[in-house]
Amino acid sequence: MLASFAAEAVLRDNGAVLRGAAEIRSLLEEAVVGAKAIFTPDTVRHEGGQVVVEGPGHGDFKGSPIRFTYRFTLEDDAIKALEITA
Repeated sequence: MLASFAAEAVLRDNGAVLRGAAEIRSLLEEAVVGAKAIFTPDTVRHEGGQVVVEGPGHGDFKGSPIRFTYRFTLEDDAIKALEITA
């Protein structure tokens, strides 16, 4: 998953702002791999220069299942910024 991010990418999730590969890797290992999270997108659209993907996610985390919205800002075939909201 990390390979899709630009080296200087910024990820905003649940009030936290993560910058760069090391910080984003930490979140992915804990919140995705560690929680056995599975996201099933059911809506994709372009909005304000971003790609917006929505759908339910479930796994070993509080409140599962939760509907998530992912707002991707892409540049040069990589994720420059990602905002995750529930």
